[in-house]
Amino acid sequence: MDAPLPRNNPFLSGHEDAEKMFLNAWKTGKFPHSWLISGPEGIGKATFAYRIARFLLAADENRRQDYMSLNISESNPVYRLVANDSHPDLKVLERDFIESDRKKIIKAIRDGDALDEEQIQGLKKSAVIRIDDVRTINEFLSKKSFDGNWRIVIVDTADDLNTASANAILKILEEPPAKSLLLLISNFPNRLLPTIRSRCAKLNLQSLSDNTVALLLRRYAPELSEATVAGIVKICAGSIGRAINYAQNDGLILYGNLEKLFYAGTNFDLDLAIALSNAAAADEAVWNLTSELVFKFISDCIKGGENVCQLGDVWEKTLQILNETAALNMDKKQAMLNIFSMICEAMSNAD
Repeated sequence: MDAPLPRNNPFLSGHEDAEKMFLNAWKTGKFPHSWLISGPEGIGKATFAYRIARFLLAADENRRQDYMSLNISESNPVYRLVANDSHPDLKVLERDFIESDRKKIIKAIRDGDALDEEQIQGLKKSAVIRIDDVRTINEFLSKKSFDGNWRIVIVDTADDLNTASANAILKILEEPPAKSLLLLISNFPNRLLPTIRSRCAKLNLQSLSDNTVALLLRRYAPELSEATVAGIVKICAGSIGRAINYAQNDGLILYGNLEKLFYAGTNFDLDLAIALSNAAAADEAVWNLTSELVFKFISDCIKGGENVCQLGDVWEKTLQILNETAALNMDKKQAMLNIFSMICEAMSNAD
């Protein structure tokens, strides 16, 4: 499976109305300098933001009415520069690595010994976008493009801003420099400062249809069987990002095992519960995936009207256990076993 990163993904599907809305605004010659691109996680918001950036950096503004889409050829120099993270007029603001890991990267660069992909994946990022990171936007926007082009900032995601950095972003939104554009990506727009939301034009992207997810999944993972594609589509809730994660990490098999465990109620398979808990405790990616699928199971049951009150309590207790496990470095295996036990008891009472 070789799914492209948002910065070098030329293919976007399922958001044609939002693309048309942005393109029509651009054609007027007077459009907002700040846009909030929101919607569920994994549906293509970042891909859309890079698509907008490439278009604005490459389009001929004297031929506005000639453009029917935001598509830019992969052979275009702008496309290649953006894909390589080297376009001088595009800045991407996201959570930086923690200080100790930043030093590792700097040392590797100085020593001419670049970190490989596995080493990079093992680095940890800060929990938030810091105010010092936001301040770099001011410096970036204060410089004019060499050819009078747009200066574009993508914030991925605005959800990662803390109070100080959010207020710093707000000041930029209040007085954006000429020929500048800020694209804020958000999975949870209602959690942002109301003043940030009010300063931005809205591009509210929706979950993808099952057909669209299946189309994209076949494109990115042609090796998958149709049965696997159908199974993943069923549990990914309209998110191609989630679908790819499930395909890469056997999410469909894991969800099937969780269903087997939970629907057995108090007669659940203890050996299976221990095996799933051990696997989750041993690997951070498996832990995150198991946690996500546990919440999906509870959510689906609640939506189906199964023992709503008790499962609602289980949801809250599960969230509490996961938060405490992360904050207090508690035993992950025992934490997951406790969660499994709660869900099984609730499902037993639902019978």
